[in-house]
Amino acid sequence: MKVLNFGSLNIDRVYQVPHFVSAGETLLSTEYALFPGGKGLNQSIALARAGLDVYHAGKIGEDGAFLKALLAENHVNTDHIFSENGATGHAIIQVDKAGQNCILLFGGTNQTITCEEIDQVLSCFMRGDYIVLQNEISNLDYIFDSAIKRGLRIVLNPSPYTPALLDYDLSAVDVLMLNEVEGKMMTGQSSEDCIMDALIARFKNAVIVLTLGPDGSICYDRERIHRFGTYEVPIVDTTAAGDTFTGFFLEAYISTADCAHALKMASAAASIAVGNAGAAKSIPYKENVIAFLTKIE
Repeated sequence: MKVLNFGSLNIDRVYQVPHFVSAGETLLSTEYALFPGGKGLNQSIALARAGLDVYHAGKIGEDGAFLKALLAENHVNTDHIFSENGATGHAIIQVDKAGQNCILLFGGTNQTITCEEIDQVLSCFMRGDYIVLQNEISNLDYIFDSAIKRGLRIVLNPSPYTPALLDYDLSAVDVLMLNEVEGKMMTGQSSEDCIMDALIARFKNAVIVLTLGPDGSICYDRERIHRFGTYEVPIVDTTAAGDTFTGFFLEAYISTADCAHALKMASAAASIAVGNAGAAKSIPYKENVIAFLTKIE
């Protein structure tokens, strides 16, 4: 069984600000740093640091070679990363005093992935393998349909959410992972219970994970609902918390099929991640998570 993450590769430009910039405002940032990022890259590193054998597929531009090198350093297979002239996708990230963030994305080469490249990648995977998908690359609908035809197990993180996602054959989703904002947008509901009820009604065959920020997370395992809170830790930067949670939840779920255990591991990993600046740089290793849980329990 292989795990393929077909996702974005970004360069993150992170600015520390006293508050998020408003319309018409010019704001002086207090710090600037450049990090590797993109939901795809972050989740591949989280999956690998959690202990899975991961393959990453995506595309970089002339300025993105260090992203491919970073994945390789983290034991992610990079044979399916394409290169072309042009700018790699990048993000402008504001981080305020409370560690919260807002993000502006430029797709770059993430938006030039072709159907021919997709066919080339998926030909190397077979029925029963997992494919992890976000919504930051081009031709996602083609990837989705092709994955279904090949019998791949689909993990969908509908971020950033767009209404077009509802046109996909969502009955094929094996694991759905999303945050409360995405849940509200996808269902039109406002409370967490109503969001979960609507998601369960639509994704009858899927494991569903809804993250609620400081209020913890909820998981439906096709039979019952599990809830888990959060760990109280100092917050430096929440940029990669969601991607860290996704990677560690999936590793634990794929390894044990125990959703309660997976929520615990994912919550601990995300708690470690928010204590460090940057995206990929802040993602812990599995041994860090085990040590964290041993210390507090």
